[in-house]
Amino acid sequence: MSTCENVLQLHPHVALLPSAGMGHLTPFLRLATQLVHHHCNVTLITTHPTVSLSESRLITRFLSAFPQVTQVQFHLLPLDPSTANSTDPFFLHFETIRRSAHLLSPILASLSPPLNALIYDVSLISSVIPVTETLHLPSYILFTSSAIMFSFFSYFPILASKASDDDENAAVIGDVEIPGLPSIPRSSIPPLLLIPNNLFANIVKEDSPKVTKLKGVLINTFEGLEAVSLEALNGGKVVEGLPPVFAIGPLVPCEFERGEWNEPLKWLNEQPDRISGDKQVDKDDEEGLDEVVGHELIERMKEKGLVVKKWVDQGELLGHRAVGGFVSHCGWNSVVEAAWHGVPILAWPQGGDQKINAEVVEMSELGMFVKSWGWGENHDQMVVKGDEIGNKIREMMMGKELFRVQAAHIREEARKAFGVGGNCERMFKQLIEEWK
Repeated sequence: MSTCENVLQLHPHVALLPSAGMGHLTPFLRLATQLVHHHCNVTLITTHPTVSLSESRLITRFLSAFPQVTQVQFHLLPLDPSTANSTDPFFLHFETIRRSAHLLSPILASLSPPLNALIYDVSLISSVIPVTETLHLPSYILFTSSAIMFSFFSYFPILASKASDDDENAAVIGDVEIPGLPSIPRSSIPPLLLIPNNLFANIVKEDSPKVTKLKGVLINTFEGLEAVSLEALNGGKVVEGLPPVFAIGPLVPCEFERGEWNEPLKWLNEQPDRISGDKQVDKDDEEGLDEVVGHELIERMKEKGLVVKKWVDQGELLGHRAVGGFVSHCGWNSVVEAAWHGVPILAWPQGGDQKINAEVVEMSELGMFVKSWGWGENHDQMVVKGDEIGNKIREMMMGKELFRVQAAHIREEARKAFGVGGNCERMFKQLIEEWK
């Protein structure tokens, strides 16, 4: 055995398998960065094709920044969308990876040095576990949402057992009472879970009972934001037999994520300190900006704000001195980035896990959650007037000192968790000891 091989064996070899969408890919690449910094050998398994150009560009920048990371391309089998009961390109990509998962076995077995662990996306549990069990490979997931959402996900089999599988009785699920946690109102449940036999609901139904077969669950969170949920999960209150939950957050924005954001940064540089609101709408398609938000809005915004149709470095924008508030859909990456920078949030969930995440914003007092606005995607046909939105922005940014003080406190908690000797470092050291 060569000296080089001896050195490689001193450090765990970990493979990462992200799924579709920037919201899933970004935390995986930030996790990979942390693993490299903790002297792990890292292999990144990238699926081909990707859903968006933004994903491909981010992977390219990451690999350029970390040439020591090995990339392995995972070419997916073609999928007939008519067999998947969904038109959402990201859900379809989830399903494509799931149906191709059996092809992972020779890829994983051929890696050298042999793998010590595989960390993969939550959307792939039931498809990947048979592969890792056959290879006797420790199996972990990175759960790309909040700890309270993972509690809901883990508890879902119990919840589903109380409701009938047929269409007529699918809506019997009411408010969710998870042991050790505050009640989750029915109105905050991801809407697709209330519709039987759609692709997203089927994935959750198949994967959630398999959580107990995992070696561990990694979540981008920290005690200063979700102490109650983390205590309930690791204290055995939520579901019997859950694996350890590792709060590895905050996974902070990295240098490789920075692109050319001259336009929004130039505009922010011209604004006064911390009085600007920041709202992002990303649309990864071929429509022009006028088609996405309307020409009238573009004209009205010229003197007051900026609308851009491109993927932007949200972390850099939130850290800018001029940003004093964040109107957010409450995707979990957005919540953690706002917490890291100490920016209060006005939560306006659009779909999926976002209302449950908005409950975290409200409970932690990181910001406001106006529940009467309903779902932004208009699941409930709610129309919110501009004046009301403006009033809430002003209330959050200038009317309530509590939010600014609490956001600053959570920022300090985030930096304490991420700093030397903090919980983030302890979690990675514990994982690495398991993998040796």
